[in-house]
Amino acid sequence: MTAPLHDAVKADDADTDVAADVAKRSVEGRSLGRIAWTRLKRDKLAVAGGVIVLFLILVAIFAPLITSIIGQDPNKYNQDLIDPLFGTPKGALGGMSSEHLLGVEPVNGRDVFARIVHGARISLLVGFLSAVVAVVLGTVLGLLAGYFGGWLDALISRLMDMLLAFPQLLFIISLIAVMPDKLLGLEGTGVRLLVMILVIGFFGWPYIGRIVRGQTLSLREREYVEAARSLGANKRYILFKELLPNLIAPITVYTTLMIPTNILTEAALSFLGAGVKPPTASWGQMLNQAVRYYESDPMYMVVPGVAIFVTVLAFNLFGDGVRDALDPKGTR
Repeated sequence: MTAPLHDAVKADDADTDVAADVAKRSVEGRSLGRIAWTRLKRDKLAVAGGVIVLFLILVAIFAPLITSIIGQDPNKYNQDLIDPLFGTPKGALGGMSSEHLLGVEPVNGRDVFARIVHGARISLLVGFLSAVVAVVLGTVLGLLAGYFGGWLDALISRLMDMLLAFPQLLFIISLIAVMPDKLLGLEGTGVRLLVMILVIGFFGWPYIGRIVRGQTLSLREREYVEAARSLGANKRYILFKELLPNLIAPITVYTTLMIPTNILTEAALSFLGAGVKPPTASWGQMLNQAVRYYESDPMYMVVPGVAIFVTVLAFNLFGDGVRDALDPKGTR
């Protein structure tokens, strides 16, 4: 017995719809962002680094809430937890306990966990904001140098060479030594943070400026730029509507790799005494104090050292993953 004709027609229509659906999905285009996200998800180390970075950002944002929950103040002295003879924490592992998760500092007894959490705010604040300053300056000046060329390119290029040869740390230390305690409505630690952000960003822009300039030299000869120019587009439109969107990938990659470098610079400045003023918590400042007690209380050196190491490693892993994901020559 044969199947009814209308049933066969329905079956053919269903097969046609399925085939059309499959064909539609097979030729469906994917945006560059979607392709990059697919690549990034495949890199487990980059994803792990991104998760740690996100966790550190949340810790820095909610640092006061976290320390209030555990009932510890980063600037509270606990002299009763310090051995009066040696100035070191009582008990094993730097005085670790249920109340003091990572122990206490030598001599003054301040809670290490609370200071580590609050120190993350300083490190990430300087790292992110100085990277923003460097990216803005480097992108604008690199675009101008690469697109216009001539004397402007020569001037900006020589300025980049001069700044790359300048001793950044020595300049910041000298500048902070002569800065007033009050500036632009800020005082103490606020002044030092402002100086570190501006100076680190100012000395960091030549690195990204060189990358943007080189890419602009290549992109300005592309067909779509020539087409925009032939249609009467002005230079501002070409710079910020045609060239800049095609520079987002290298700028993003270098920004993720610049932040950990800035964090290390801030830690080095705080270690040398040119960072934030006490009693503000800073990882580099904690390492400076730990050097004097590494024999009697080694845990005090380990904790801030591990915090800096994990933070920088997470940013580097995430930055490498972003670079691979945005690389058009990479495999999907």
